[in-house]
Amino acid sequence: MSCLLSIDWPGLLHKAKPTEEIIRWVTVFATTFGLVFISELGDKTLFVCMTLAARHKALPIVLGATAAFALQALAAVLFGTAVAHWLPEWAMGTVVAVLFAGFGLRALLTKEQEEDVEPVEKSGHGVFATTFLLILVAEFGDISQVILVGLGATLPPTPVWLGGTLALAAGAMLGVWVGRALLQRIPVHWLHRLSGVLFLGFAAYAAWRVLPEYTVETLIENIVVFWRTIRN
Repeated sequence: MSCLLSIDWPGLLHKAKPTEEIIRWVTVFATTFGLVFISELGDKTLFVCMTLAARHKALPIVLGATAAFALQALAAVLFGTAVAHWLPEWAMGTVVAVLFAGFGLRALLTKEQEEDVEPVEKSGHGVFATTFLLILVAEFGDISQVILVGLGATLPPTPVWLGGTLALAAGAMLGVWVGRALLQRIPVHWLHRLSGVLFLGFAAYAAWRVLPEYTVETLIENIVVFWRTIRN
């Protein structure tokens, strides 16, 4: 009993508390996961996975899609990180705000339409390779990749990459296993509306982080300095 009383319980509890870095890491991971996952609902890659699942087993489709997503997400995050070292913070924040606002308006204004995906025949390289190549091509320049570029330029790259990859993989599994049932019960245009509102909210937050720190004069001065840096 005396041994228990002699233990520094407050000190142990303090050490057991999550650090600010861990909290920030989890927050970035969760934010990336949510944004990317919602952007993938109703996306063409989800329908590609659904079409492949109608012909082949689920496991190689999920593995092939996840491998492609991991590669695409890594490229996007690395590109975003490189851009962040080149662009000043105010410019990067403005770009992210504009991108998110554009995505939000696009999602809100998107009209409901049928997605036509041609059945894909099994290639000689197997289901895994077929899925990998299809997803790799389909995701190139997709909205989720642009989102990861923006997040990778302003947030820690590791949780952004992991959150994006797992969100894309979850979207693939959704398309393989429960995608058809979900899209039959929930109209695609409601998914677009939800993602649109979310993106506009993040655009407003990104703009709020940038604008208060700069007056009009300071903003013009930074633009001039940035322009001179590019020319030199």
